[in-house]
Amino acid sequence: MSPDDAEQRFASAVLSLQSPDEAAASDGAVRASSALTVATCRELFDAQLTSRHLDYAARWMQEQGRGYYTISSAGHEGNAAVAAVLRPTDPALLHYRSGAFYVQRASQVTGVDAVRDVLSGVAAATDEPIAGGRHKVFGRAELAVIPQTSTIASHLPRAVGVAFAIDRAKRLGIETRWPVDAITVASVGDASMNHSTGAGAINSACLAVYQGLPMPLLLVCEDNGIGISVRTPTGWVRAAYGDRPGLRYFAADGCDLAATYDAALAAADWVRTQRKPALLHLATVRLLGHAGSDVESGYRTPAEIAADADRDPLVTTARLLVESGAMTSDQVLERYRDIRARVFDVAAEALRSRPLESATQVVAPLAPRHPEQVAEAVCSSPYEHHDGADRVTVAQAINRTLGDLLEQHPEMLVFGEDIGRKGGVYGVTRGLQRRFGAMRVFDTPLDEQTILGLALGAGVSGLLPVPEIQYLAYLHNAEDQLRGEAATEQFFSQGQFRNPIVLRVAAYGYQRGFGGHFHNDNSVAVLRDIPGLVVASPALPDDAASMLRTCVEASRVDGSVCVFLEPIALYHERDLHEDGDGLWLADYPEPAAHVAVGSARVHGSGIDVTVVTFGNGLRLSLQAAMALERDGIGVRVLDLRWLAPLPVDDLLREARATGRVLVVDETRHTGGVGEGVVTALVEAGYDGRIARVAGTDSFVPLGEAANLVLVQRSEVESAVRRLAAQGPSS
Repeated sequence: MSPDDAEQRFASAVLSLQSPDEAAASDGAVRASSALTVATCRELFDAQLTSRHLDYAARWMQEQGRGYYTISSAGHEGNAAVAAVLRPTDPALLHYRSGAFYVQRASQVTGVDAVRDVLSGVAAATDEPIAGGRHKVFGRAELAVIPQTSTIASHLPRAVGVAFAIDRAKRLGIETRWPVDAITVASVGDASMNHSTGAGAINSACLAVYQGLPMPLLLVCEDNGIGISVRTPTGWVRAAYGDRPGLRYFAADGCDLAATYDAALAAADWVRTQRKPALLHLATVRLLGHAGSDVESGYRTPAEIAADADRDPLVTTARLLVESGAMTSDQVLERYRDIRARVFDVAAEALRSRPLESATQVVAPLAPRHPEQVAEAVCSSPYEHHDGADRVTVAQAINRTLGDLLEQHPEMLVFGEDIGRKGGVYGVTRGLQRRFGAMRVFDTPLDEQTILGLALGAGVSGLLPVPEIQYLAYLHNAEDQLRGEAATEQFFSQGQFRNPIVLRVAAYGYQRGFGGHFHNDNSVAVLRDIPGLVVASPALPDDAASMLRTCVEASRVDGSVCVFLEPIALYHERDLHEDGDGLWLADYPEPAAHVAVGSARVHGSGIDVTVVTFGNGLRLSLQAAMALERDGIGVRVLDLRWLAPLPVDDLLREARATGRVLVVDETRHTGGVGEGVVTALVEAGYDGRIARVAGTDSFVPLGEAANLVLVQRSEVESAVRRLAAQGPSS
């Protein structure tokens, strides 16, 4: 159905409405037994009309060559009633068809113009107040609307996290950006209810209730029965969630404003008073197709399209107002035209707005860095005294650092699988729950998506989450929560919302054949591909402590999203060259031993070959360096420490010191870290010799076969010898 057809049908339907014989209704109920008053109905009708004309204007702007987003809310305008029963301080994560909700919420806050917000977003204008022309999203800090670009429910794990954070912060006495009695609302389409992300998030919410944890979450399913062209079976959402333990179910005809208002009022009251989740299931229709480019006639019959048009929520609300005597048909159409004129006037202005004009502009809010402030925060941190006489392993250093940071930052939470009473599979978090309590150090469901969703919600709310993923291979189940949600938050909100997270991951291989590829994953390519993400990879105990402090303070100061890769094989290592030498132990560092993001560490001063490595490669390279030095080959080893951003300046300096570089990369030959190192050297103008050894393009097998695909010390020695034997490059 085209906008012209929809407008003609609306006008015809309104003109056929009959006003009552009695005088105009008072400001009482618009319908007997409904809580919706005439005054509120008028207000919500304005929001519905505005949302509809925003859809029409977006398509008109596309025709003018300056409109870049045409997914409409037409048919879903009943969600204005949901906004009306909530408070403008209740955090909201909105489905892309929740336009009327956004318009109505904006009307509750002085100084916010939803029409300009939306249309400047459609035009990708730099003065758009939330994303600054980077995307068309519903979001604004003043409205407590958290921007997200989800189309498949990827915002629901975060919504669960926000709901969790509201009450957890209250119990900890920590102030967040939400009121202590706030509830979280998240709207989603029926098709997304079938996605594993949505199903997993709802399961986590229900599990929280089952365990007696507060979960003030209102889920709103706007069910139009179709996802692009794929039908949702009739009755499926109710069948799947109508009797779900821990989830209160409410339903209404989303095209009937009075029914929607009453159901939303009951659902919101339930969530706010009970601190338990509810699902508000609204039966809606989809008008104007999926988006401007969608040709519905290719997969829907004319009768199906007409049936949806007959349920147009704008006509239903007009009928409520006319038949209650609150407005005449002519007044409805006059209001329709007035709002249309205003919306299209703003649309014409939006056509003249300025777009982003440089890559520098585009990336400005992506990942702000204030290294001096981070360094000051690290170096001035008080910490629990530790006896320097006992040197520590990597695991002990991380454990102590987590304890120091929990002591220093009362808003910090540590959570993940098995990290509570057990203290982690490798004992890294042992004793922390006993020391700081289960409110701050706790186990989560065995679901990485939930772990990251809790972190996202806690971080955006004002807490400081330090979650753990038990193995690197497990991260891939939920990586989109990092890529599509966490790392984009500042980008799509120009810093109005942040996701400070330090994600600890037990990583890499070299576990003497134990566990196979799910416990020996050597792929980090998916992390290095995420713009703005900080990826730390310490190998030595003192670096592990100092770099963890840096990540936490970078998250606090800049809102950085950090991934902290911990080499499992080095957790409890004590020796380097021979049993009992203790050379892999280190003194627990003072806070002043700050390690800046993107700074490498040099071991040795050999002049023949520079070995560039990280993680387990550092151990292999240092062992090889000793053997090589006996043969008169001088090696210096550069530990990258940071995989994103790479320490390019340090890398170039140490490469030029010898003119020969060997990259020792325990990740895979294709897509591994080494590719980035070599590229960085070439692009920086390094003209010396370069070679590399890397893991085989394979998953890591079980047992001794693992050594056939992981880099070995003998390979490092042989490659260094070959490089050293070569003359200087021409």
